[in-house]
Amino acid sequence: MASGPLASSGGSVSLIPSHALTPGSDASGAASDTAVVQGRLENGMDIVIIPDHRAPVVTHMVWYRNGSADDPAGKSGIAHFLEHLMFKGTHDNPAGKFTNIVSDFGGQENAFTSNDFTAYFQRIAKEHLSVCMEYEADRMKNLVLTDEIVAPERDVVLEERRMRTDSDPAEILDEAIQAAIYTSHPYGKPVIGWAHEIETLDRSDAFNYYERFYTPENAILIVAGDVDPQATIALAETIYGPIKPFGKAPIRRRPQEPEPKTHRLVTMVDDKVEQPRYQSLHLVPSYTTGKPGEAEALEVLAFLLGSGQTSVLYKAMVMDEKIAVAAGAHYMGTALDETRFFIYAVPVPGVSLEQIDQAIAKIIGKLAATGFDAADLARAKTRLVAEAIYARDSQMTLANWYGASLATGQTLADIAAWPDRIEAVTVEQVQDALRYLDKRRAVAGYLLPAEAA
Repeated sequence: MASGPLASSGGSVSLIPSHALTPGSDASGAASDTAVVQGRLENGMDIVIIPDHRAPVVTHMVWYRNGSADDPAGKSGIAHFLEHLMFKGTHDNPAGKFTNIVSDFGGQENAFTSNDFTAYFQRIAKEHLSVCMEYEADRMKNLVLTDEIVAPERDVVLEERRMRTDSDPAEILDEAIQAAIYTSHPYGKPVIGWAHEIETLDRSDAFNYYERFYTPENAILIVAGDVDPQATIALAETIYGPIKPFGKAPIRRRPQEPEPKTHRLVTMVDDKVEQPRYQSLHLVPSYTTGKPGEAEALEVLAFLLGSGQTSVLYKAMVMDEKIAVAAGAHYMGTALDETRFFIYAVPVPGVSLEQIDQAIAKIIGKLAATGFDAADLARAKTRLVAEAIYARDSQMTLANWYGASLATGQTLADIAAWPDRIEAVTVEQVQDALRYLDKRRAVAGYLLPAEAA
């Protein structure tokens, strides 16, 4: 992976064309008036401007380089909990005020927390961009937290967990699989947190986390839409620039996983389950941790193996053997640390999950021995690059792509070069990537109805 410091703003902003992902750039990647612009404020806040002049709309996002994997020990869920609390307001913007303003302007706002980052966004008419900046700058440092605010919101999060996770057998199984594959790394903790630890979170936990992570040098500002890059950076300097930095960005020290050596099976049996389901997670390199070409090969492998009705798993198990009604695979490549390769299948009535497991192992073993067809590889790479080009049609997709990549250690150069790196993947690299699908690196999950047990 290429690496390098972000350019500073104020006369030394870098212009880095991203021809596959940036609206309006030509196929050669030549710089144009829609080239992505990157900058950094003196307080350390990174800025990325993605011009898109097709409609007078902007997507404004603030990304913080902290997620559930950065939760302190015994305080799982604090990153997600603070996301909730960030909507409780400041002295100048009490709870509900900004939401009403955005609604009156015809816009939308929301936020999300992941393993590696937390992001807040608004999509709104371009003339209201400064209002969004002023609000995010205000709550970056002036959030009001009292026991009267924190305690009820903690109950809201607990109820969210009960409704979305504890009442859903599939979600309970997913949590158990994640915890099994990550025996040491905090990716094994659910983003929302464990219920017994959420119950202990209080004002001091939230405030300490807020003080450390919600600082300009830990933040990335993404603005995608009908804007002038230099004018937008100047606006950001005016609004975000006065925020004092903490001093230095947090160091993300996380315990890493030992090399996996045993296959593990997790079974969930519940009378609420109507359809048995098989899934497995394999520990694999991410775009950040992989050697050159590894993540791209895994991306192509996931597409070949399990993307759509022309994929290997679907054709073999659904169309040919008729033992499944669905089958697929997915690579979760955007991560700061070692990540997951996901395989799933839903059997037809009368076929056991053990048979599904054996069939998938047989398919992978055959591919490891014979490899992939060159024509199939070429089609897969073409489709992947085409999907990246289609992503230019959505401001939000582009903003999310850039934000997630930058928050997990990639650079604009990495994003711009991604299509070329995909095109460079060889049959041999994809076949070599199959070694990560060894069962000794995996946790399998069986979801079963009570009568099947």
